[in-house]
Amino acid sequence: MLAAAVLAATAVAVPSRAQDFTTFRVMAPSLALDLARAALKACQDRGFQVAVAVVDRFGVTQVLLRDALAGAHTPDTAAAKARAAVSFRTSTEQLNALTQAGQINSAIRHLPGYVFLGGGVPVEAAGSIVGGVGISGAPGGPEDDACARAGIAEVEDRLLM
Repeated sequence: MLAAAVLAATAVAVPSRAQDFTTFRVMAPSLALDLARAALKACQDRGFQVAVAVVDRFGVTQVLLRDALAGAHTPDTAAAKARAAVSFRTSTEQLNALTQAGQINSAIRHLPGYVFLGGGVPVEAAGSIVGGVGISGAPGGPEDDACARAGIAEVEDRLLM
């Protein structure tokens, strides 16, 4: 009886530490690779030679694919677009408009390692951002954006956890 009372008192006196940790999901490498491949194929089907980067929810590159004739600048640009989309939780197509000269947010264009041209899209699963995809090398931001969204659509069933 005394042992049960001591155990009960200890349980009440020790604060819960569950709030000291955050639980989150990240894409497995296989899902990130499939997303990158689907986005690359979407661009290839449109005749574009691009690089595709998939980053995790923190902006760290998980997958980087570069088509044979994509420019030397495209891998870094694709990763920077994906990183921007994740960090600012919106597509770089939208960020491009919001950060034009004279806009209140124009200064963020000068952040090193981020690109605010169309082609970066956050990847969501169950209402949370789990990563981002960035494309570079199509004729313009809207085309890069379309390929990124096509890649996401191709794996969407796996994102509906």
